[in-house]
Amino acid sequence: MRPRLSFEWLHACSGCEIALLNSGELLLDLLDRVEIVHFPLLMDHKYTSRAGGEGEVHLPEAEIGLVSGGVASEEHQAVLRAMRASCRTLVSLGTCATHGGIPALRNQWPIAAALKTVFAGSEGGTAIPDTILAPLDRVYSIDEQVAVDVSLPGCPPRSESIIEMIAALLAGEPFHLPCKSVCETCPTIRTGKGQQKVRRFLANAEYDPEKTVAEMRCLLEQGLLCMGPVTAGGCGGKDAPLCIRARVPCRGCFGPVRQGGNQLLDMLNALASNGMGHRDIVDRRSLLRFSGAHGLLKPLRERK
Repeated sequence: MRPRLSFEWLHACSGCEIALLNSGELLLDLLDRVEIVHFPLLMDHKYTSRAGGEGEVHLPEAEIGLVSGGVASEEHQAVLRAMRASCRTLVSLGTCATHGGIPALRNQWPIAAALKTVFAGSEGGTAIPDTILAPLDRVYSIDEQVAVDVSLPGCPPRSESIIEMIAALLAGEPFHLPCKSVCETCPTIRTGKGQQKVRRFLANAEYDPEKTVAEMRCLLEQGLLCMGPVTAGGCGGKDAPLCIRARVPCRGCFGPVRQGGNQLLDMLNALASNGMGHRDIVDRRSLLRFSGAHGLLKPLRERK
């Protein structure tokens, strides 16, 4: 019998699943080796019951389960626990699952304030639909709710990395992410002398379109808020990081370099070491735009 794979998505956009489908022939080779037993994006597989106190969620057993998205509602919790119970190896797939991702930006506000903002009416009233899922107090990463065996960050992860990870698990081999930062995998030129002020993200980098990325000056030294020093590498494979390849600064989507790291604090230190003032950053909390789970983003206390 072929190994069984199960896929589930929670508070997510389906970008991770699309990245898997974009792997082309690599995916076709994988499909010859496995049996997919659950994949809501591709298969119409009904749950026996849904969450919210109405009953258990039943999912087919599988050797490998991959879950994308964060945990934002009671239904997400129930589905995730069912995945953990039915899968021998559980993978958190993508930055929303590993670090909260963009959905965890909600954690900056109390849930009541977030719902009031989202469902605000045209005349200032609020009409929250009865069908909305019972929300949790904040958006959680997968590993805050259940035990996770393998984590693969990225918004989305590289198609090749997803296939490589699944292939390693099928072969019973360990899968390790590179322990390097984006800066350590970036070929741009560093002179050690940067701008004194942080430039707006919309400002264009200085580069010659006829020349390679390796001939462009470091974007952070150009004054652009590149989060390469505090972000895990791997988005570009053996080539230059993807954002840098497009001549735009890294936004931090692979999460912190070190486990349990705080990209906001680490980035402020990186700016200081480059002679750049953190006061130039209008919204410093946005440095956690991809890693606001694990209690890093919290509602600010109201000033009296």
